[in-house]
Amino acid sequence: MEKDLNRNISPILTIEVKNAVETPEMQEEALWYAIQSEYHARRIVTGILSGVERLDKQVVAVVYYKSYRVVIPASEMMLGLNKDAHYGDMLLRQEKIIGNMLGAEIDFVIQGIDPDTKSIAASRRAAMLRKRQTFYLDPDKNGEYLIYEGRLVQARVVAAAEKVIRVEVFGVECSIVARDLSWSWLADARELYHIGDQVVVKVTQVDRESVETISIRADIKSVEGDVNRENLMRCQVQGKYIGQVIDIYKGIVFVRLSIGVNAVAHSCYDSRTPAKRDDVYFVVTNIDEEKNTAIGIITRIIRQNI
Repeated sequence: MEKDLNRNISPILTIEVKNAVETPEMQEEALWYAIQSEYHARRIVTGILSGVERLDKQVVAVVYYKSYRVVIPASEMMLGLNKDAHYGDMLLRQEKIIGNMLGAEIDFVIQGIDPDTKSIAASRRAAMLRKRQTFYLDPDKNGEYLIYEGRLVQARVVAAAEKVIRVEVFGVECSIVARDLSWSWLADARELYHIGDQVVVKVTQVDRESVETISIRADIKSVEGDVNRENLMRCQVQGKYIGQVIDIYKGIVFVRLSIGVNAVAHSCYDSRTPAKRDDVYFVVTNIDEEKNTAIGIITRIIRQNI
């Protein structure tokens, strides 16, 4: 009987000497122990925002961390929503914003755990406020803030739309519009930037009135060199180039030429009306060096984006 008992508790016999193999139960126990340690230490941890649900008449964000389900109430996501009823139903707005963030990498602090059900509650707000204090309000040994105007910093893309992306910069979120993303005109910011990406941005403005109200402005194009002027030198008046329609505003067609030049067309000789993303032939009639832009006409639509 004693022999059988000893056999049951013996470690797994491994192929390599002094090596160790963990069973799934052992791995799960180790992960849960790590989560307990992070909970007691109030450590900031990171996970991928994986879902949004309604639970007990409130909206919650769902993150899977170390294979465990973590629930973050919308009130702890630091969404910055105006509570005025004029803006619509709060739960629907919370669902929409969190839904637009799915796939984002977020920080959070574990606020509660249930050993029996292995359920975990957390707060993104707590993590963001702590990061704000460290990076925006606490000076270093030289009396300087870690984040200041002109500093290049790494940021996380937490949402992306056609003309704007939203980034989180060490606990502070800000929007970056298309014109501040690239020197090149963009048809859709989502072609370059995706939720979950990490990008380098330049902080252009910081308002550090209090930890709750810190706000910043940032751009990405300042990080890159402006090659538009160099590309414009390749452009010749009466030259014919292929381009793609980026946008249309009040009858003016904005085109990105294949040679890397932004161009504006005030007229189109094709009987068809140009539309966004159409490929076109463009003839340059003038060059605006001040705005680094070619001016001309669309002679023909090569391919319509239908």
